[in-house]
Amino acid sequence: MRLFSTDLSSARNFYAHVLGACGVSPNVFSLNPEQSIALFDAPSPVPSSLLPEVVFETDSLRDLSRYLTAQKIQYTPKLTMVQSWDVIGPGYSALSVIDPEGHRITFKQRPNRLSGTSPAGAPHIIHVGIIVHDRPAMEYFYKDILGFRPYWHGGRTDDHDDWVSLQVPDGTDWVEFMLNVPENDDKRLLGVMNHIALGVTDIQAAKAQLIKNGAPLTEEPKIGRGGKWQLNLYDPDGTRIEFMEFTPVQKPCCSEYTGRHPGEHP
Repeated sequence: MRLFSTDLSSARNFYAHVLGACGVSPNVFSLNPEQSIALFDAPSPVPSSLLPEVVFETDSLRDLSRYLTAQKIQYTPKLTMVQSWDVIGPGYSALSVIDPEGHRITFKQRPNRLSGTSPAGAPHIIHVGIIVHDRPAMEYFYKDILGFRPYWHGGRTDDHDDWVSLQVPDGTDWVEFMLNVPENDDKRLLGVMNHIALGVTDIQAAKAQLIKNGAPLTEEPKIGRGGKWQLNLYDPDGTRIEFMEFTPVQKPCCSEYTGRHPGEHP
């Protein structure tokens, strides 16, 4: 994940001390061996979304580049610090695409490593939420082009969708489309909608640890419409960090889950 910040010093303190992420450089914080959050100075004027880029891993960057070319999807090669045997050109070990609504999605080559290397209890980003206005175009891009799979959809009421969750092709993490958000909405609500979710096994234990870390909690845990316990926290720029239990504790509204939950085995 890459995030913009208008106050890097406060953001560093939040991600290092409140979330307990490991600082691998002044502006990069590792949540676990596979995932990190990188902070950048927000440009001027400050954009409406402070979430400029989401990064995924792929088993073969070369095959992905060939596939995107065949699908007539433009991509931009990127240099990364990751050493890889499967690059798409001299020194290029990542590529970026722009989805139909302008979100930058980057794919990097998966390092040669054994799976399951994250230590028990390490934070894990299970989904990212992005504001979406054109659902059909975005679903076509993510489902039909990139191969994401339906996981769940629901809303504040049972008669329409406000959220659509699509899981990655070969895992349980997902992208959540945040629908029905006015384009001219205020900064606070935009920060609520464009968000990151960390998976936890016990929301009350997560709350207790956050309080111990000095987190500025303004909300209590609750069971969301998807039937899972969740707790919201906000970084210094108002970007929502959602803590969510991996599995539901009650029947979800609106639709059934159609994919495995994080932590479940095939």
